[in-house]
Amino acid sequence: MRIGVFDSGIGGLTVFSALHNALPSHDLIYLGDTARVPYGTRSAETVTRYSCRVASYLWQLQVEAIVIACNTATTYALETLQKTAAPLGIQVFGVIEPGVEAALKQPHTASIAVIGTPGTISGGAYQAHLARVAPEVTVTATACP
Repeated sequence: MRIGVFDSGIGGLTVFSALHNALPSHDLIYLGDTARVPYGTRSAETVTRYSCRVASYLWQLQVEAIVIACNTATTYALETLQKTAAPLGIQVFGVIEPGVEAALKQPHTASIAVIGTPGTISGGAYQAHLARVAPEVTVTATACP
């Protein structure tokens, strides 16, 4: 299976590395959009537009799945990319749900601090997902530009 992974820069290489270790027989392609980094200070519309352009390029490379390894792009563009990719038979995954799941696996998780770019924090995706799956957890979110 060919999987495209993208981020606004090189931070997503940690996700790429984890995928490579978990799926060694898959063909992984990484795209770091360093020409337009950072996404975290851009508007939701701009991040979605950039993410759609990157995904379009990855589709041309015949990927069968895309992993958005960028918190801000996941926050703003995941739903749009999933809707656009579904008719093509391409699955699109983000990093917020797995991040929340990992945080909740920690012992004594009564409160969670979310730090991220201004876009990630103001988009509220981490906070909303945590409220849905663990409403008893206190969440503090702070932007760290």
